[in-house]
Amino acid sequence: MSKIDYSRGSRRRFLSGLGACVAGFAAFGGLAREAFAEELSVTPQLTEGPFYPDKMPLDTDNDLIIVNNSITPAVGEITHLSGRILTASGSPVRNAFVEIWQVDHSGIYLNTRDRNHESRDENFQGYGRFLTDSNGQYYFRTIKPVPYTGRCPHIHVAISQNGRRIYTTQMMIKGDPQNERDGVFRGVRDAAARNAILVDFKPLPDSTIGELTANFDVVMGLTPQDKHEPVKGGVGKSEEMGGGPGRGPRGGGPGGPDNRPGPGAPGSPPKF
Repeated sequence: MSKIDYSRGSRRRFLSGLGACVAGFAAFGGLAREAFAEELSVTPQLTEGPFYPDKMPLDTDNDLIIVNNSITPAVGEITHLSGRILTASGSPVRNAFVEIWQVDHSGIYLNTRDRNHESRDENFQGYGRFLTDSNGQYYFRTIKPVPYTGRCPHIHVAISQNGRRIYTTQMMIKGDPQNERDGVFRGVRDAAARNAILVDFKPLPDSTIGELTANFDVVMGLTPQDKHEPVKGGVGKSEEMGGGPGRGPRGGGPGGPDNRPGPGAPGSPPKF
């Protein structure tokens, strides 16, 4: 078996080439989506959960597989995750920061409050961010999500504009049997909204190491500011720190301004 070159220069060339291909396909697909904008389903806003990183990694780029200049990749099924950030009318959201965070291959978050934090994969970044281009496109290299105790496999996604969190959601794996037992997923009762957070993980053609591709378009149910202006700020504060909008559907019954059940209410899903 040939040795895989994980050098920084090789990684940059690889990401640059793949990113250009992904952006090209996304732009083509985006034209079709915008032509049929009325068919777009809004991506439901979902809980951030308690395990947004409480201490940012030294490396916060869009490649979660390699940390800084390490030559040792993270353990897991390498996945090329891409998509677009769109308004409900299908217009691209430019110059918005997209953040993702997820557990490592052992189901451990990049958060000191998570159990077994000291055992997490130090070669997995656990968190990354990307600034969308003129087509609203983003791209990450990460691993296919794995289950967390009480939760189906998922990746958290947050969107910020000019230093303010404006949208928070999650993506799950289409067809995963644990989805129907997941409290957050069951809290989304509309079929179209459920489908909007389910993502296919498909083999990357010609990959010799079993890489996957996944596409997750986030259609926001709000109209953000016009992003022809220069970027004026970075990522917004996490919801745990009081930043961003109220969280979306979480199941249960009435329990507050965002219809969340109170602590211990019957049917309350976990908020991870």
